[in-house]
Amino acid sequence: MSFANPLPWWALLGIVAASALVAWLAYSRWSIAPARRLALSALRFVTLLALMLFLLRPVVPIAGTNSTQAVVPILVDTSRSMSIEDADAARGNRRIDRARQLVVDRILPALASRFQPDVLAFGETVSRTTPQELSASARKSDLGTALTSLRDRYRGRAVAGVVLISDGGDTSGGAERAADGAVPIFTLGVGAAVPGKDREVLSVTAAEQVLDDSRVDLAVSAVSHGLGTQPIELRLIENGKPIDVRRIAPAGDGVPVREVFQVSPGRGAPTVYTVQIPSERNELVPENNARSVLVQPPARPRRVLLVQGAPGFEHSFLKRAWATDAGLEIDSVVRKGKNEQGADTFYIQAARGRGDSLTSGFPPTREALFLYDAIVLANVEGHQFSTAQLEATRAFVGERGGGLLVLGARSFLRQGLTNTAIEEVVPLDLTERGGGAIPASAMRGANRVALTPAGESHPVMQLAPLIEDTRKRWDALPALASTAPLGGPRPGASVLAVTSGSGGTPRALIAVQRYGEGRAMVFAGEASWRWRMLMPATDRAYDTFWKQAVRWLALGAGDPVQITAEPGGAPGDTLPIRVAVRNAAFETQRDASVVVRVTAPDGRTESLPAALEPAPDGGGRYVAHLHPGVSGVFKVAAEARRGETPLGAATAALLVGGADLEMTDPRLNSELLQRLAAASGGRVLDENRLTGLADLLAASVPSTAFAARRDLWHTGWSFAAILVLLGAEWVLRRRWGLR
Repeated sequence: MSFANPLPWWALLGIVAASALVAWLAYSRWSIAPARRLALSALRFVTLLALMLFLLRPVVPIAGTNSTQAVVPILVDTSRSMSIEDADAARGNRRIDRARQLVVDRILPALASRFQPDVLAFGETVSRTTPQELSASARKSDLGTALTSLRDRYRGRAVAGVVLISDGGDTSGGAERAADGAVPIFTLGVGAAVPGKDREVLSVTAAEQVLDDSRVDLAVSAVSHGLGTQPIELRLIENGKPIDVRRIAPAGDGVPVREVFQVSPGRGAPTVYTVQIPSERNELVPENNARSVLVQPPARPRRVLLVQGAPGFEHSFLKRAWATDAGLEIDSVVRKGKNEQGADTFYIQAARGRGDSLTSGFPPTREALFLYDAIVLANVEGHQFSTAQLEATRAFVGERGGGLLVLGARSFLRQGLTNTAIEEVVPLDLTERGGGAIPASAMRGANRVALTPAGESHPVMQLAPLIEDTRKRWDALPALASTAPLGGPRPGASVLAVTSGSGGTPRALIAVQRYGEGRAMVFAGEASWRWRMLMPATDRAYDTFWKQAVRWLALGAGDPVQITAEPGGAPGDTLPIRVAVRNAAFETQRDASVVVRVTAPDGRTESLPAALEPAPDGGGRYVAHLHPGVSGVFKVAAEARRGETPLGAATAALLVGGADLEMTDPRLNSELLQRLAAASGGRVLDENRLTGLADLLAASVPSTAFAARRDLWHTGWSFAAILVLLGAEWVLRRRWGLR
């Protein structure tokens, strides 16, 4: 005998001990004779043990299992991709027709005399069918769920193996996990590796909105098969209106091309960008010629706290540059000196409602500090802040997800911020101990900027649409007054620009890194305002760089209530909408009440229940499930309360049906079929050599994972035993005067 739901010995011991304790406590307070208490507790204990035993599902193997008693599921892909008619197929012979022919003419005759073949169709679900009823009509091919469902479908029966007939499409992405440890899977691919003429938009991704004037990069990847090096025409459509066309010639047939469009989304509403390729005559799959991406509307203005250790030109120039960006709100604190009592005095410029918390030079509480999205520390010294303030700053980056920028020589010279709580947040070693490699770059003279390869592609450093123009504009900037001699980058940090100090030694000038949930940046140069003063008035490199830097730092800082909706869903899918709920100090709230309202493209609104999502880290994320019936943009709003106290609200947009995932890449995915067979101990089949299939399946019968077995608990006797035990306890309680 074995158990279908086994538990480790320590868990069993704990359950037995808990059952004994519960049984004893049930009668410990009753004034009855010890013998009677012991008898009633024993009956309760035995009842609990019996229930535990039945939940573990005791089973015994069925003797005499042989191949004629073993079932062989024939799993046939009936998703829409199986309707493709490959170029090398006979006219009218689609993939599903070829699969039906193989089942009827080759597989069923080979298995019928030795096994119990069972024809199953799978798409989004699995169902028993006949070969004549097979049709390529399912919305998607959820191969992972199909393989998982076989365990329950054939529980208690011997399964010799699974014959899988498919083109290798899998919209679930979990097929390999489902195949690992299952019965042997014998895969049979239908479709062509080069199916015919086809052009496809492989991906469209929107970069972060950190470029000047809210420009957004759309990175597009496309490919063509069977058309050689003919140019691919990419049409860019914004909310249904064509705005750009480009033609790119691939390096060869089947070689992807990549192009970047720069767009300026409108304010106040989400924008849908679609990249479309005109269909060729007799193109195999026109459904994959378009793909869309949603660009969220600009978020609320980012709140930035600028703390200056002493008056200086940099403060004035930075404030002036950031003031021209409508997406930024700048509060500034400048330490002026000391009063007659020896206390620091400050010059404060802040929005109404936030200025009162800055009278001491820095927000005194987490709640006040966490109102901001980014902090800029310019020419500050460690002793300017208390230990609690520095600890709060580290939490601001690591827990709240805010951004931190440190610049100015005073921040790095002498003690500066060395040996403080935020030292590890800064991307560079604050001492000149070296320690890390400085990226190689062509030095251009003392204190001149030289981009690294990482900097050429980073959004903070972009001064022009093309990399060549960006590099030229950086080369044209004047030299800085000086550079702080810092060490190398920390593990995981990226150096975006370098310069040379005395003797031509390369030094990191600009570096960034992720720290916890947030971002950090260091600028080791001094007097970058020279870029503004010594260049023509029409040159905006200084303004562009610093606006992009602070936007990038503040971009990841969310609000206490934040919505996360995964893109890529299609009508009919179940899409999770997750809501993170925190208070003003960004502490997780696990006892909140969350309401999610979704407005469909047709204007209909529905409320979805949101429940706390179990998480190993104990996070306070609530999840609601959306079942969209149509394609389009869905607007999501969430509101969180704790009792009668509102915690906050959030809005977001979700694009459904931006791509037809089922029809992407129409080629036979033989690699996936090979991995499934290898992971399960099966084999890839050749449709011209199916005569040995029965022998392969027969060899796997003795060790099948779905070995035939009989449940001992699934009888009337188990139910009767529970009734007898409960009845006996009830009768004794009544006879002894207990209620």
